[in-house]
Amino acid sequence: MRNALPILIVLALASCAQPVRTPPPSAQAPVTDTTPLRFTVQASRNDAWNAIGQILVRTPGVRYDGRAQMLGLNAVRYRGEALMLLARALPLSHTIKTLTTEVSVTTTHGKPMHSDNAAELLALLARQLPAEIESVKAGLAAQQKTKQKTGTGKKERKM
Repeated sequence: MRNALPILIVLALASCAQPVRTPPPSAQAPVTDTTPLRFTVQASRNDAWNAIGQILVRTPGVRYDGRAQMLGLNAVRYRGEALMLLARALPLSHTIKTLTTEVSVTTTHGKPMHSDNAAELLALLARQLPAEIESVKAGLAAQQKTKQKTGTGKKERKM
């Protein structure tokens, strides 16, 4: 019986010990780019927003869902994918000396967008926007000049 007691203690302790388990090798999740898709252009937000709209209406594969000038927003579908293009004025600072607008793309829920379609559309805008802004400005200046010549831009007051 004396020999049985140490054996029982060893068996009891052995049954409490947990085997060392190594976790199975986990499959690495694909690394996604979390850098928001955006670029800046030297222009006012309103000029950039107008020019973005002009480019979008000429771009194949783009369908307008809506736009809001006060928000600098263009809601579109590009190749079937819902996107929101945002034009946001950046404040002047020691690094930003001229009117500058940031153009970014998000999901319809406002989260950063990282799809290939979004990147492609933003790259197209980055290439075409500077020239389109100049074109829009020239068109507006011509309209103003015509109004001044014809006097349609001023209302006469009768006394």
